[in-house]
Amino acid sequence: MSQSPSSYPNTPEQKDNRKLIYGILIVALIGAWAYIFYDKSKTHETVTQLQTKIVTVDSARNSIQQEFLTVSAKADSLTQNNIQLQGTLADKNSAIQKLKGEIGSILKKKNASDAELAQAKQMIGELNGKVDGLFAEIEQLKGENKQLTADKQQLTTEKTQLTTDKQNLEQNLNTTKTEKKQLEDKVDVASTLHASNIGITALKVKNSGSEKETSTAKRADLIRISFNLDENRVTPTGTKDIYVVVTSPDGKIISDGNANFITREDGSKAFTSKVSVNYEQGKIIPVSFDWKQNERFKEGSYKIEIYNNGFKIGQGVKTLKKGGLFS
Repeated sequence: MSQSPSSYPNTPEQKDNRKLIYGILIVALIGAWAYIFYDKSKTHETVTQLQTKIVTVDSARNSIQQEFLTVSAKADSLTQNNIQLQGTLADKNSAIQKLKGEIGSILKKKNASDAELAQAKQMIGELNGKVDGLFAEIEQLKGENKQLTADKQQLTTEKTQLTTDKQNLEQNLNTTKTEKKQLEDKVDVASTLHASNIGITALKVKNSGSEKETSTAKRADLIRISFNLDENRVTPTGTKDIYVVVTSPDGKIISDGNANFITREDGSKAFTSKVSVNYEQGKIIPVSFDWKQNERFKEGSYKIEIYNNGFKIGQGVKTLKKGGLFS
């Protein structure tokens, strides 16, 4: 027989826990999804930040690298265009090359820190200043060298002109000297005196001192030579030396052996006697002097030549005879 529910004894009603389990599972699943979503979001943010940082670092490195390349090109240009740098310029160029090497070493590091990149940037600024300073000095020296070259060219031109002027002056001076010498020679020749009215007399001197002209050699004690120095308006007033050359009948000049003077034609020549005459310009001056010799006169012709200023200005001949027994 079937029984109705009311006919069963009163027992506790059994609970259904499945809903609770499902709820817990759903909440847990939702939490897991939320955590996964949050974690993924954080990871993406971190990655984005890292990527941003990498881009920033790369951008800074590229900027520094570009600055370095620019200033390096300037430095290399200075070195190439000015190979022969010397002294302090060479020292400054060496410092620039050293600084370039240090900067290049930093930039070659793949994992260079921000501090190192900052240091590189600071060093690039220093390098740029050094390059600009060296460039300014080189330009200044080029300007000075250009001015020196211009000054040198000017000096060369002036030297050439001075050399030409000197040559012209020397030529004019030589011409003047030549003309002066020619004029002096003309004056010198023109100032030479001339002897006229030449007289040559052989004399016998008696014990009483009286004189008597003779023509015989054995009776002659001296020969008196007289002449006039003609007027000359060129010859200045003063003492004039007159040289007398006596040639004996045997053709030899009568001289003491050491007495010589210079002639214009024959060079050095022995002379017999030297007479100093007080000459007065423009006047006729009579001259007379006696010539004696230690030995007796010889028969024959005695040639008398008169010289002034190296020129022969007159001559004469005196012939002495042998003479008879009572002459």
